[in-house]
Amino acid sequence: MPGDRDWNASWIWGDGEPSPRNEWRCFRKTFRMTGRKPDEARLRLTADSRYVLYVNGTQVGRGPVRSWPFELAYDEYDVGHLLVPGADNTIAVLVMHFGVSTFYYLRGRGGLIAELALGTNADGRRDIAAATDATWTTAVHAGYDRRSPRMSCQHAFTETIDARSWDDGWTMPGFADDWAPATVIGPAGIEPWTRLVERDIPYLTEEPVYPVRVESVRTVVPRSWGVVIDLRNLFVPDSADHANNAMFCGYLAVTVRASKRCRATIGIVDDGRVFGPCSVNGTWYGADAFAGERPQHFLEAELREGDNLLVMDVTGVSHGHGYHFALDCAEPFEVVSPLEGKPEAGESASPFVAIGPFDSGVIVDHRPRRALNRAHPDYVRAKEIAFAADLDRFGGWVKPVDERYVSRDDVFSACVWTPAAAELPVPRALQTAVVANAEAAAVPSFPHADTELVLDFGRELSGYLAFEVAASAGTVIDLYGFEYMRDGWRQETFGLDNTMRYVCREGRQRYVSPVRRGLRYLMMTVRGAVEPLRIHSVTMLQSNFPVAEIGRFQCSDPLLNDIWHMSGHTTRLCMEDTFVDCPAFEQTFWVGDARNEALVGYYVFGDDSIVSRCLRLVPGSKFQSPFYADQVPSGWSSVIPNWTFFWAIACLELYRFNGDRSFADSIWPHVKYTLDHYWERLDDRGLFYMQGWNLLDWAPIDQPNDGVVTHQNMFLVKALRAAAELADGVDDETAATYRGRAERLRAAINAGLWSEERRAYVDCIHADGRVSSIFSMQTQVVAYLCDIADGERLDRVRQLLESPPADFVQIGSPFMSFFHYEALAKLGRFGDMLDDMRRNYGQMIDHDATACWEMYPSRSRSRNDYLTRSHCHAWSAGPGYFLGAYTLGVRGLDPGWSKVIVEPQVADLDWARGAVPHPGGGRIDVAWRIDRAAGTMHIRVASPAGVDVSVQPPAGVTADVERVTVG
Repeated sequence: MPGDRDWNASWIWGDGEPSPRNEWRCFRKTFRMTGRKPDEARLRLTADSRYVLYVNGTQVGRGPVRSWPFELAYDEYDVGHLLVPGADNTIAVLVMHFGVSTFYYLRGRGGLIAELALGTNADGRRDIAAATDATWTTAVHAGYDRRSPRMSCQHAFTETIDARSWDDGWTMPGFADDWAPATVIGPAGIEPWTRLVERDIPYLTEEPVYPVRVESVRTVVPRSWGVVIDLRNLFVPDSADHANNAMFCGYLAVTVRASKRCRATIGIVDDGRVFGPCSVNGTWYGADAFAGERPQHFLEAELREGDNLLVMDVTGVSHGHGYHFALDCAEPFEVVSPLEGKPEAGESASPFVAIGPFDSGVIVDHRPRRALNRAHPDYVRAKEIAFAADLDRFGGWVKPVDERYVSRDDVFSACVWTPAAAELPVPRALQTAVVANAEAAAVPSFPHADTELVLDFGRELSGYLAFEVAASAGTVIDLYGFEYMRDGWRQETFGLDNTMRYVCREGRQRYVSPVRRGLRYLMMTVRGAVEPLRIHSVTMLQSNFPVAEIGRFQCSDPLLNDIWHMSGHTTRLCMEDTFVDCPAFEQTFWVGDARNEALVGYYVFGDDSIVSRCLRLVPGSKFQSPFYADQVPSGWSSVIPNWTFFWAIACLELYRFNGDRSFADSIWPHVKYTLDHYWERLDDRGLFYMQGWNLLDWAPIDQPNDGVVTHQNMFLVKALRAAAELADGVDDETAATYRGRAERLRAAINAGLWSEERRAYVDCIHADGRVSSIFSMQTQVVAYLCDIADGERLDRVRQLLESPPADFVQIGSPFMSFFHYEALAKLGRFGDMLDDMRRNYGQMIDHDATACWEMYPSRSRSRNDYLTRSHCHAWSAGPGYFLGAYTLGVRGLDPGWSKVIVEPQVADLDWARGAVPHPGGGRIDVAWRIDRAAGTMHIRVASPAGVDVSVQPPAGVTADVERVTVG
């Protein structure tokens, strides 16, 4: 494949800042193509951070896939069918440069590299028709507002676009641009993109999905005024270069100029995980004075006529979530800078001023090296500020807040905080237009209120919103995606600004968002329409890794059937260019999650290429930590030891599935590298001791960030054994060493982490030497899975799993349930496994879930309860694996599955049928039905030729086995 030296193109960008915050930049190249249409026309490109490619006005693709900057992936498209011989042809690229690090991107600098080859010359060289250089033209897209806020700490920015400010014809030939020549940065191979690598997975799908109904129509009046403030980058500017937590100590101040004495509501609609007291004209109000349930805070305040100084103490820790600040008042008011009229106010300043930071820092390992200095004398003295003039006493501590850190408006708060609203009947024409994509229908409009529609897509989706409308110029469309509503109550996406704003130009227009979003429901609020807006269509372009649902499952329990389908749908939505935890809140590749998700993917889709890509990405985090990061590629330098151990186990499981020895051989040195570093963290007791994020489950188990955590020690044993198996035949000496290490660590666990009093494994030993008094089912499950106990202790652990004591911490999340189900399967407790699925996943179905939740609900089932954060999270999709592996009973016995066992576990079911993909192609179909009264069973198995299938019926059952060979 082409290397960096094979590129004829150069990296280009525009003049100005190398890594601008939230810049949307357009590039064009028009060239004349002489002669006939070429037999081959291949256009390859990549960009920092994301691009959308057009050829002669047609969207060709978007990318690149997430990757490390030092191994940046490029894409290659066949565009010959779009080129016109004997005419001008235009390549156009929209590049979105984040300018901040996220959980799926490390900040580099703005850049585009692209070249179009029309086959090869007579001398065998590629015939380059166009390559990025100084002849390309560029301009910042004037329609996109660079001050749009961050979606969350995991994501980049929301989207605010004014269609009146830009000509969509820029992607077409004949567009008369007066743009500047692009600036050449340098050739392929320069920093930070030192190596360009070809995309290693297929292009993602884009399948149009229409809403199934208009859920509601309301008139709404939003809060009067609101903005989003980026406190993290404001107070710790260098934090744009990474995604670690930042801490800071300081204040924000702003002047509210009231037209008369009045009451106003100060609303912190989403506190960005930072909330402190607030003062109005020198009177301070603590948390007890605010109404609302966190993260919402509302304060009723008296404003005097004229200027009122608001000061907010924003001291705290921020990962990058926006701070949503809003005001509502019946009387007219202005929001102005307390420095108004002074030279230091600045030309590009927002109305806010910052006081501080009096202290700041970065947290890189979940444990602050020190506490924030809240005793700084000027920080304490600033509590006395009551008037704008008082700011003069604080000299250099007071600075105007650059407008780039403050949005022009907060779409999220405008959508969720509506002081006045009234429900309306849904017009039938509107219902038909939206759902059936029929004749366009008008959205009802009102002179003194906005119109809000809630559209239900019928299931969770992930991709790119698109709509076509006819509107008067200046009509505003606010879109807000969320996941759950029931009986009139809506669960807001606090912590995720899942919104966008589109300002219409005159007439009919279509817009396709370049920002990926996850949602089930879409709120569409029409504001300021001079003429009623007409909707032609609203769609979600469902985008995911291209897989077919080869797996199937059906049984005599309809609830289990629904759970299986929900698990498969969830996994598909969380297959992007890697596995991701959830398509809405994060879209992050969490390394440990992917181990369980891979097993589900094998059984539902049979695809292993996405798994291979995920596993190969992980060692790229070596420059951040020798222990490998828990999410990659990411600007957050974070390690969860168990996630690394699960990665090592997943490497072996991929080899066991597809039998690809070349993968095993190439990944082995990376597995060895990190496990050798983990081994160095054993203490004088021979136990693994780590300061860090020592996570396994969200339940209240004792897993301190500093100490000996039992479940981590146990999973390290399992990882060492997996690594040894991976090394067999490649590095036999190290394989033997690892088996010896695993046995020594197992012995140390039994010597130091077993309680004779409770006859169970303790959760941990704290840093001060104190042995935990907490006992959890999580630790006992892991002990059994990792073969830690033997003899009487093994019998005791089995007893605990079969009859969990009430005073032990119970399984707390669907993620932990995966390991619990593995243990139950190993125990042969298949009825217990199905009962647990029915109980825990059944309550998701009861709440109209179409995808698996991140968590089980922790409170009562009252209507307004917070059931879970994410309503689509693939770490919870375990039933998609277990129902195929055990209820159907299909499991591979050797790498590549040349030998397979079909061993159905009937539990309380009467019949089951389905299919499991075979890694070599085709599938294994299984259908069984049991007659308990007669003690007989019929089993039908269809399998590919060349696969040795053994069928093992349940004990005590006489089975009639029907075998079919395919091929």
